[in-house]
Amino acid sequence: MSNFKSNFKSLINSRRSTRKFVDKPIDDRDFELIMKAGLLAPTSKNCKSWEFVVVIDKKMLQQLSVCKNSGSSFLAECALAIVVLGNTTITDIWVEDAAIAATYMQLQAEDLDIGSCWCHIRNRMRGEAPAEQSVRDLLEIPDHFGVLCIIGFGHKIEPNEPKEFLQQQWGKVRFGRF
Repeated sequence: MSNFKSNFKSLINSRRSTRKFVDKPIDDRDFELIMKAGLLAPTSKNCKSWEFVVVIDKKMLQQLSVCKNSGSSFLAECALAIVVLGNTTITDIWVEDAAIAATYMQLQAEDLDIGSCWCHIRNRMRGEAPAEQSVRDLLEIPDHFGVLCIIGFGHKIEPNEPKEFLQQQWGKVRFGRF
């Protein structure tokens, strides 16, 4: 059974992007919890505009690892990847809906002590072409779905160190007006 974080503060203090993984599959129970987290994510007007493509095939993960000019190579080593999509015919804020779902899945993974990393696809390039089209072609995604990101998941090589809250971060907070 996976170790669960004791509280939300501990969870958000320990979550980090993980790009190096142990060669070990994610068990079905943990996968189901991660997917449920995405499927429970709120959406505008409860429209459920997000959809997901789960990739576990190592050959496909390797192909996805070169889907954009940089920042996607870690996908070749993850246990599984979830491509996060939004149905552009349902709402114009599919990006926000999909981003919330992706974040929920990453937080659930961390709670299970499973590492994850967001690979941004939307508005990124592969050579001179959109990375989104590369992913769309590989996975046969219909044109009316926007491809927001690919989240790579896997067992961490080493545990994450908790983040230290830096006092100067309060400088990013304004009250009343900018």
